[in-house]
Amino acid sequence: MNSQIVVVANRLPVRRVGDGWEPSPGGLVRALVPILQKRDGAWVGWAGADTGSEALEPFEADGIGQVPVPLSAEEIEHFYFGFCNGTLWPLYHDVVSAPEFHRRWWRAYEAVNQRYADHVLETLSPDGIAWVQDYQLQLVPRMIRNGRPDTTIGFYLHIPFPPIELFARMPWRNEIIQGLLGADVVAFQTRRSAENFIRCARRYGGAHSLGRGELSVEGRRVRTQRAPIGIDVDEFRNLARSPEIQERARELRSEMGNPDKVILGVDRLDYTKGIDIRLRAVETLLRWSIDSDVRYEFVQVAVPSREGVPAYQSLRENIEGAVGRINGDFARPGWSPVHYLYRSLPLEELVTYYVAADVMLVTPLRDGMNLVAKEYVACRVHNDGVLILSEFAGAAEQLRSSLLVNPHDVDQVAATLQHAVEMDPSEIQRRMLSLKRTVKRADVYRWAASCLDPLGA
Repeated sequence: MNSQIVVVANRLPVRRVGDGWEPSPGGLVRALVPILQKRDGAWVGWAGADTGSEALEPFEADGIGQVPVPLSAEEIEHFYFGFCNGTLWPLYHDVVSAPEFHRRWWRAYEAVNQRYADHVLETLSPDGIAWVQDYQLQLVPRMIRNGRPDTTIGFYLHIPFPPIELFARMPWRNEIIQGLLGADVVAFQTRRSAENFIRCARRYGGAHSLGRGELSVEGRRVRTQRAPIGIDVDEFRNLARSPEIQERARELRSEMGNPDKVILGVDRLDYTKGIDIRLRAVETLLRWSIDSDVRYEFVQVAVPSREGVPAYQSLRENIEGAVGRINGDFARPGWSPVHYLYRSLPLEELVTYYVAADVMLVTPLRDGMNLVAKEYVACRVHNDGVLILSEFAGAAEQLRSSLLVNPHDVDQVAATLQHAVEMDPSEIQRRMLSLKRTVKRADVYRWAASCLDPLGA
């Protein structure tokens, strides 16, 4: 396999189904696959736990080359659950949970990154472009550069890059920065993340600032870029417009007892999402409204995540305990104010909830972007609905017509909820039209183009 563009990500864009493979869901895959199909592209990534640690040969699926990277059970434990999710994830999310630093995790991270880089070097054509994705593979750009000095390399970080005061805690901070500086273009979701990286690159990578987001490193120019990721707007809009989903949304509200207002939260079950604090805000709103005839229904969809990790098990127990307590305090015959769904939803069902909801409550404590906010906006085909958004989500840089809140401030979130459910319809429409223009202008296809154009792709 000799490919002109190679995308490098933790996972392949296909998943094993029986004896074959099918495309994985998600806007990133949909945006990149057509580009790779046209440019003799390939994708390097792990094939998934259901393939075990078997060394699969490269194969073609969905019209592009698939290059599987084998990972043993021990490597998954130390590289993925250890360094990626026990060290990098909490550190990069403002230490919402304390990161752990273990040398055995770091050694696994180095070894796995080198394996990904080796697969890229075997796959990439002499004049090819490598585009590396996310925090699991921050050493790969430098490793590719070491093996092929003239290769064009891009890197995109999907999660936040932390301030220098937090990043400084990392025992391997120099190695991480030097790994990223192996790229020609290092792109981020937000301006703040790009600025944080530049400061760290100057302190720990020996880089010199050239202005306008450019750095000089070892005689090379490295460009930093703000490139907020988008969604496939047409897909969500078309689903939301379908008569079947419109009817199902009406039925859903009826099954809830036709509440006056439906408030929705959709998140992976992760401590960075602030679900526990959000429930306290909903509880506060219910307490303020205890003598009111207005009936609120809060629906929280919690998508299972890292179920084998004790911290996530504890988080689930705390959230489910809070749901039970709130319903115990406020439920009346025929009405429970909180509906809690601990499961993944098919896309059509998710869109049904977006259509049914009057208010979308997106309050992560820290988030690289948060595409749920954009998906909700794309589904508001009647230009109604209110988006409440954490100021610490990357999406807050773009979605300025939402109601921005500090997710740590329970009273502020509750007061903003009260404002949202009482908002004048003309203000709701004005805000939603502005949000829809923003989301449409920056969809996933324009995002992909904005990242690949500087690489010559």
